[in-house]
Amino acid sequence: MGISGTYYFRVDPQSWNEEIITNIASMGHEMGYHYENMDTASRKLQRLTHNRQPTPMKYTPSSNFTGQATDNIIDIAYEDFQKNLEILRELVPVTTICMHGSPRSKYDNKAIWGKYNYKTLGITGEPYFDVDFGKTFYLTDTGRRWDGWKVSIRDKVPQQEKWVQKGLVFHSTTNIINAVRESRLPGQVLFTFHPQRWHNSLFPWVKELVVQKAKNQVKRILVKSSAQ
Repeated sequence: MGISGTYYFRVDPQSWNEEIITNIASMGHEMGYHYENMDTASRKLQRLTHNRQPTPMKYTPSSNFTGQATDNIIDIAYEDFQKNLEILRELVPVTTICMHGSPRSKYDNKAIWGKYNYKTLGITGEPYFDVDFGKTFYLTDTGRRWDGWKVSIRDKVPQQEKWVQKGLVFHSTTNIINAVRESRLPGQVLFTFHPQRWHNSLFPWVKELVVQKAKNQVKRILVKSSAQ
């Protein structure tokens, strides 16, 4: 349809398929790395220490995100990030990255960038740091709903409250389509999509519906707990 996008791949068995990655790139789409290295590094360190938690060293990141992490985990995460980035770059060019939310982890994957700078690795952008959300409206199907920020642990932007005040709230895809037809949707929008939410087949579609609804209930509890 003449529309190009950016496809972010996790270096994870459930999403790593080299044929699919190269085929999508050959269609003219941009390829990026969907990183979750703080989560994987923390689990790796737990295994190395026989499931004993490392002694925390207080660390205050320079960027605006919640959570603290130990220097050890950040260093392991950065090393893991570099390794996975090179694996993906052996297949396709990669110049942008996007964090994976990892809602079950106590660590924010963006915490790496409180100590290291991804731009030294030839990365030109990370949406949560490099998109001006004062000018760009943001819609994501996180939580299998377009108003999923209500149950999102980390997929949040500070402008959300202003958008709600302006009535820029959409629950279904039909709501968004109607807003386009009525010229109510801002002219510059960043959409993020999770492919598993858009099945044509009935069984995987229903499975995603049931599983995500259950996840949302758990995340709703976590969001309330973090707000207290």
